[in-house]
Amino acid sequence: MDPRLRPLWRQLRYSRLLRQWLPAAGGRAWAYIRLMRLHRPIGSFLLLWPTLWALWLAADGRPTPALFAIFVMGAFIMRSAGCIMNDFADRNFDPRVQRTRGRPLATGEVSVLEAMILFVVLGLAALGLVLLLNRLSLYLAIVGLALAVSYPFMKRYTYLPQPYLGLAFGWGIPMAYAAVTNHVPRVAWLIFIANIIWSTVYDTMYAMVDRSDDIKIGVKSTAILFGDLDRAIIGILQVLLLLDLVLVGYRTQMSVVYYAGVSCALLFAVYQQMLIRRRVPQLCFQAFMNNNWFGAAVFAGILLHYTFTAR
Repeated sequence: MDPRLRPLWRQLRYSRLLRQWLPAAGGRAWAYIRLMRLHRPIGSFLLLWPTLWALWLAADGRPTPALFAIFVMGAFIMRSAGCIMNDFADRNFDPRVQRTRGRPLATGEVSVLEAMILFVVLGLAALGLVLLLNRLSLYLAIVGLALAVSYPFMKRYTYLPQPYLGLAFGWGIPMAYAAVTNHVPRVAWLIFIANIIWSTVYDTMYAMVDRSDDIKIGVKSTAILFGDLDRAIIGILQVLLLLDLVLVGYRTQMSVVYYAGVSCALLFAVYQQMLIRRRVPQLCFQAFMNNNWFGAAVFAGILLHYTFTAR
């Protein structure tokens, strides 16, 4: 280091202001990261996989790098914004649930005003991405925003917030088709239905973790609605999901490679049934997490189809 700079560096190093500001800044950043769940990206991946299914199918296996980047960034931004809105809606419930009582809004570590400012910033970032797409995608994005904002409040009024999550998480599917083809064909809605079923499956597993707490505080979910039939209904939904994916493959003239990916997804579904068979909360959470591999397996089948199948 230049000798002339050493005194300045020494002053900065031992500055009381610096010693106080750096840990505080780091703590605020970590609180915001936790608020947006960036340290737990599983939700972003569950949103991203069906969007990528649709993007690859709509583009016949050749999406542009720009569209790929827009939809990947959009998935992470919208999931982060959704987490903020979810914690805002649940700020009075989360302190009474073991798994969520440490969330930044529940503890007061982040104020409601800070959370809303961050939500607006993320919303503006998402708007900036959408403005790079065509007009139909912009119109669809308005609907997607309404779904994302309203979803966190559904658990107060209906036992079916999980299918509603499927609507919100799956809205990237028609948007992907709109961005690529400037229209939304029937097969896009078939994939959309598959995502609603899939979201109901994995979010019911997630809700099984908090079922006892949710019953106490009056929060509704499909895990409560299904009761002792939860495993059986999840199994039926998994079968319907796989059949839907097979139908998607048939409608899009996919090769055996795609069906190999769906077969791998079937194995993950069986494994998830094994995990939830005794309804142990920790194992139900593992089953929920395992759905990341389910989505990845289906995407791998689509990707490998377009990689190895001659056009």
